[in-house]
Amino acid sequence: MIPWLDHDTPFPDVSTALTQDAPGLLAAGADLSPERLLLAYQHGIFPWFSEGQPILWWSTDPRMVLKTAQFRISDSLRKTLRKVEKDRLAGGRWQVRFDSAFEQVMRACAAPRKDGPGTWISDDIIAGYCGLHRLGYAHSAEVWLDGHLVGGAYGVSIGKMFYGESMFARVTDASKIALAYLVAFLRQHGVQMIDCQQETGHLASLGAAPIARTAFLAHLRHSITLPQIHDWQVIAPLPAAG
Repeated sequence: MIPWLDHDTPFPDVSTALTQDAPGLLAAGADLSPERLLLAYQHGIFPWFSEGQPILWWSTDPRMVLKTAQFRISDSLRKTLRKVEKDRLAGGRWQVRFDSAFEQVMRACAAPRKDGPGTWISDDIIAGYCGLHRLGYAHSAEVWLDGHLVGGAYGVSIGKMFYGESMFARVTDASKIALAYLVAFLRQHGVQMIDCQQETGHLASLGAAPIARTAFLAHLRHSITLPQIHDWQVIAPLPAAG
């Protein structure tokens, strides 16, 4: 059994999350208001549920994270990034932007994939994170080709902690391009870790690895007290493309 949260019920301690059947499941209920979402992320908790389910809150152990210094770029991706970086600096076909189409990125992440149905990102989820975006806590990295949005990623930023949520690509490697520019930007601003929440082979191929929840929470508690990143309009140069 897990606790049911009303709108004013605080989250239980993450140590009470399930360890079997649904490992990491902590609670259900409450709402997706910006205030509730911020509280969740500040305590290492995130929402994840399918259509027709109540809001489910999770705190996984171990926790999948990408240390920005360990972001892995394949030789083929590095070649693509060199091309994109040269082209964007020349004002060519490829452009990279942050926060110019946040809701579009979320809806693209929610759309059906070639290999399956749409994701768990519902209209309620989109509304909640767009609320965080308006408050300056949720951000998108976007890849544009010939004026069309072809790839992107979004997540939540608190202090010097970034929580990655989802990515999408409409052309080859576009999501990885968005992530590469996002990682470069976060490194420039002193962010050492991106929360990836759950372990996947794709994330592992990019350099992510699981760590104990206790270690994740210790890093989080310190990082969220550091100054917030405010200027998301200046795209950091991409060292990997040099």
